[in-house]
Amino acid sequence: MTATRGFALFLTVAAAGALVNASVPNAGISTARLKTISARVSKKGASLVIEASEPVAYSATRPDPLTLLLDFRNVAADDVANSVVADPRSPIAYVSIEAAETMGTPASRVRIALAQPVAHHVRSDRNTLVIDFDRPSVKAAPYVVPPAADNGRAPDAMMALSNLRIADPIAALGLDAPASGPSAAPPAYVVPSGAAAIAPAPSGGQPPATAPVAPAPVLQAPPAQTGAARTGRQFTGHAISLDFQGADLRAVLRTFAEISGLNIVIDPTVQGSVDVALRDVPWDQALDIILRANKLGYSVDGTIVRIAPNSVLKVEEDEHKALLESQTDASPLNTLQRQLSYAKGDEVAALLKSANVLTKRGQANVDPRTNTLIVRDVPTQFPEITAIIDSIDRAQPQVEIEARIVQTNKNYARALGVQWGFGGRVEPALGNTTALAFPNNGSLTGRTGTATPAAAASAPNAVNFPVPGAPSAVGLALGSVNGAFNLDVALTALETTGNGRLLSTPRVTTQNNVAAEITQGVQIPIQIVANNTVTVQFKDAALTLKVTPQITAANTVIMQIALENASPDFSRAVNNIPPINTQRANTQVLVSDGQTTVIGGIYVSQEQTANDHTPGLNRIPLLKWLFRRDTVNDQSTELLIFITPRIIKS
Repeated sequence: MTATRGFALFLTVAAAGALVNASVPNAGISTARLKTISARVSKKGASLVIEASEPVAYSATRPDPLTLLLDFRNVAADDVANSVVADPRSPIAYVSIEAAETMGTPASRVRIALAQPVAHHVRSDRNTLVIDFDRPSVKAAPYVVPPAADNGRAPDAMMALSNLRIADPIAALGLDAPASGPSAAPPAYVVPSGAAAIAPAPSGGQPPATAPVAPAPVLQAPPAQTGAARTGRQFTGHAISLDFQGADLRAVLRTFAEISGLNIVIDPTVQGSVDVALRDVPWDQALDIILRANKLGYSVDGTIVRIAPNSVLKVEEDEHKALLESQTDASPLNTLQRQLSYAKGDEVAALLKSANVLTKRGQANVDPRTNTLIVRDVPTQFPEITAIIDSIDRAQPQVEIEARIVQTNKNYARALGVQWGFGGRVEPALGNTTALAFPNNGSLTGRTGTATPAAAASAPNAVNFPVPGAPSAVGLALGSVNGAFNLDVALTALETTGNGRLLSTPRVTTQNNVAAEITQGVQIPIQIVANNTVTVQFKDAALTLKVTPQITAANTVIMQIALENASPDFSRAVNNIPPINTQRANTQVLVSDGQTTVIGGIYVSQEQTANDHTPGLNRIPLLKWLFRRDTVNDQSTELLIFITPRIIKS
C-alpha cells in the first residue's frame, strides 16, 4: 500500500498491536521538523496528534504493552510544543521527545507511556500523524510518582528494553535449538526483572522519573494458524503486518532481525527487492514466505541463522555430504558381534540392509548355529545399528486363545398308522358254493398274488401303513365260524422328543504375530482309481482352530481366525465313504484382553409333514383316518462360536 503525499512505504509490526512504518532511505538530510504534540479525549478513547512542518517518514514500534515509540527519520524536534498532560480518562501517561537512531540514520523519537496496555491505531493525513488509543476496559490503578532522577530527563527505558528479547526465535522458525541454547518455547516478549515501570507525568507535561517495580508480565502472542497447512508446519511467531513496495531485500531481512531477535547473517549473493502486503500474520511465516518468494533458504549454526540462495545451500549441502562420504570411505572398518536372544539373525540382517543403515562398505552376516549377528562397518554406524537391534531383539508377549463351540439340537416326531387285512373263501367244503360248474370255488383276500390260505398269510395287507419302530400298537381280528371270512386291523403310533447339546473347547497359546493351529478329529480314507491304480487320500473331519494374534498398544488383541468344525455322517455313506458335515468361520476381530466375543452363529429349523393313504377310501367322511398314515417331524439346530483372548505377561 502506498502512503499519501510523501509517505512512500511503511512496514507494520503488530506485537500486541505494534506498527512499524519505514520509508525508503532519503538521499540527504531533510529540513522537516516536529511542531506540536497534543492529546484529546473522546467517548471512544484518546488520540495523540503530532503535527510536522511537512509530510515526514516515521516508524512506530511497541516494545512492551505500556510503551509506544515513534521514530521520525531526518526530522528535527528541538522546539516542539508538547501540551500533553495526564488525564484520568486517557490511557496516555506522558509523552517525551528523545534523540534516537533508526537503521543508521539520525531520528527524533517520541516516547508515549501508557497507564494501561490498550490497543492503538496509527493514521496519517499530509503532515499530521494521529495515534488513536482504545478506551480502557477498566479504570486504571493509580501510579505512584517516584522521586525525580538526577538529570531531570525522561526515564531511560532503553536500559530496560535493552534486555527485551523474544524467547527462542530459533524454535519459532521450526529449527532445532543447539544443546547450549535456550529451551524451546513459544516466542514471546519478555521483560526481565528490574525493568523500570512508567509512572504518570505530573502537570505541565514533564516526564516523571523511573522506579524499579515488579517485572512486567510476559506478552504472549497466540499461536498463529495462517498458512500452516500449506507449508506443513505450525507458525508460532507474534503477529505482524507488512506492506513493502520495491524495498531492498537485504534491508527487509535486517528488519526481521530486529523484530524476532534472531542473529542473522545474510549471504553476499542475496540481492533483490520485496513487494509484499501482509496483514496480521506470524513473523516467522512472513519470513518464510519472503524467503521462498526469492528462492532463499537458511541454515543454522548454533544460535546464528544464515540466509543464502537455495542453490548456494544445496551446493554446500552436497559438498558436506561428499565430505562425509569421503571420510566414511577413508575410515577403517570394525566388527560388531551380537548374539540375538529372540529375533532371528537372518531377519535382522535383511532389515539392516533394506533400511540403509549400513554404509556401502558395510556387511551383515549371521552364524545360524549360535544365532549371532556379525556386522562389519565403520564405527560411526554402530550406535544406530545397536539401537535397531535393541528395539527388535526383545521378548514378545504371548496370547492364549480359547474357543467355545456350542451346538444344540431339538427334535420332535409324531406318527399314526393303520393296517387292514381280510380274507374270504367260497368252497364246497365250507358249505358255501356257487352252484356253478365254473367257478365252483374261489377266494378274496387283502393279500396279493395268493392262491392258498398259507400263501395269503405271508402276503401284504390290503391297507398297510404301519409306523416303523412304533413301540405302541392295537390290533383287532374278526372271523366267521366256518372260516369263510376273516377281518383284522392294527393301529400303530409313535411320538418322540429329544434335546441335545454339544460343547467343544479348543485352546491354543502362541506368540504375538505368530500363527498357531490346533486340530482334533478323524481322517477318512478315500480311494481314488486312476489309470488302473488305486490311491488312498485322507480327508480331515476334525475340529480345527487357526489363529494369528496381534497385540495393540491399547492392550487389545486383533485376531485373524479360521475355525472349522467338521464331522463324518456315516448314516449317509456312499461306498462306505461318509459325507462330512462342515461348520466353518473365517474372520478378523478386535477383542480386549480377557473379554469374550461371539464370532459366529447358525440357526437351522426344519419341519416335515407327510400323509400316506389309500386312494378313494381316504375320502370317506369320519372313516378316512382308517385308511391313511400321518407323520410330523420337527427339528432345529443352533451353533454358537465364542472366542476369548488372554495376554500372558512375560
